[in-house]
Amino acid sequence: QVQLVESGGGLVQPGRSLRLSCEASGSIFRINAMGWYRQAPGKQRELVARIINGGNTNYADSVKGRFTISRDNAKKTAYLQMNSLKPEDTAVYYCNADLTRFDGSRFDDYWGQGTQVTVSS
Repeated sequence: QVQLVESGGGLVQPGRSLRLSCEASGSIFRINAMGWYRQAPGKQRELVARIINGGNTNYADSVKGRFTISRDNAKKTAYLQMNSLKPEDTAVYYCNADLTRFDGSRFDDYWGQGTQVTVSS
């Protein structure tokens, strides 16, 4: 009943930029928080950036100053602007959402299908 759909991944050269989008749809009363995680081959999934109601954000140290997370509440969409990309940013990027549904239930374990980001010359 709730879906998260990511888009915007691809292959880019080091130093270039990409913007990821994550659109939430379905039986959603309120989006409490949205975040981006990534998982590189052989590594654990890690938090990249997160934004909560009110606009507060937090970032992994490795992306601070280069990545920016934002939200468009009307579109139920979160964005991740990634600048000055590095080869070590290569990973599958997953969108996560903490949502309250119309029946009052709240879940923080909604995930998108993932989008591949490859940074290589």
